Amino acid sequence: MNPLTPSDLLSHADYEAQRATFRQEIIALKKRRRIEVGPLVTLVFENRRTLLFQVQEMIRAERIFEPSKIQDELDVYNALLPRTGELSATLMIEITTQERIKEILDSFQRFDRPDTLALVVNDQAVFADFEAGHSKEDKISAVHFVRFAVPPSFLTALQADGADAGIRIAHEHYKAEAKVPLALREEWLKDLHA
Repeated sequence: MNPLTPSDLLSHADYEAQRATFRQEIIALKKRRRIEVGPLVTLVFENRRTLLFQVQEMIRAERIFEPSKIQDELDVYNALLPRTGELSATLMIEITTQERIKEILDSFQRFDRPDTLALVVNDQAVFADFEAGHSKEDKISAVHFVRFAVPPSFLTALQADGADAGIRIAHEHYKAEAKVPLALREEWLKDLHA
């Protein structure tokens, strides 16, 4: 996907005028690109449009006007764009019980190993590459950024009518699977052909 540039951004005034419509569009888009894997893990697969929205929202919230600071935001979010032959997602460990946050997060230690999270089509698996810096020996973040390098054989299987696509988590304290709905599969194919 092509990186986001300053020319992709709306001015502050234009964004305010169009924000409600843009937000509704992104909510609908993210609904198609979101999947729960078990009761605690959600992935939102990112693309150029979802990340553009996040940049616009950050610039709005932080009242950023200086071109170099705007470019800094673009650089941060461009790093999250899927590259050719990749899918990328924001992974959230969603804990709703305040008093259990530390206990549950502690149980996710070593979740970011290379054999824990996989996209699966038929009998093929593509494992997640977790962005570094979101866990330490004694602590793990509730939000991670992951990439999946999709080989041609996986893409071919994904494109086949009736392909059985899913997401699998195999961690010592959290095992879950989710069947990928057709809408998300179609979003993956758009990303992989972008």
